[in-house]
Amino acid sequence: MANVNIKFNGKDFLLSCDDGQEEHLEELLTHINEKFSNLKNDLGNIGENKLLLITSVKIMDEYFETKKKIELKKNELKNLSDRFRELKSLVYEYKDNKEEEMKQLSQDYEDFKKEIEKNKQDYEKIIEEAANEIENFVEKANLENPVQ
Repeated sequence: MANVNIKFNGKDFLLSCDDGQEEHLEELLTHINEKFSNLKNDLGNIGENKLLLITSVKIMDEYFETKKKIELKKNELKNLSDRFRELKSLVYEYKDNKEEEMKQLSQDYEDFKKEIEKNKQDYEKIIEEAANEIENFVEKANLENPVQ
């Protein structure tokens, strides 16, 4: 345990604290002494006990106000986190949907390509058959009506 000499309201006090906490204790007591001195100047000499009580109340009021603000910020952060998770979920859902659409478009493209190739082959076959029929017709016509 460490000991710290402090001055409060013009009086010296020796306080103990955990090792390494001396500077923090001095900082706290400086803050309390400042609040106490300000109240003493504002309210006059209304008695040390009453001033200590009012100082304590003011410090507790600051503490609770700070605690409320922290709770509000925690709630805001939680809401933002929830919104972020929701947005993240929507982004992944959108991404998955787009990937599925792209897969479907790719499949449709391949199917369309195959259909075009089949149509091309069918068209070539039809043209070849038509050319053969025309050739056969011309040959028959030449055989039936030889040129004189």
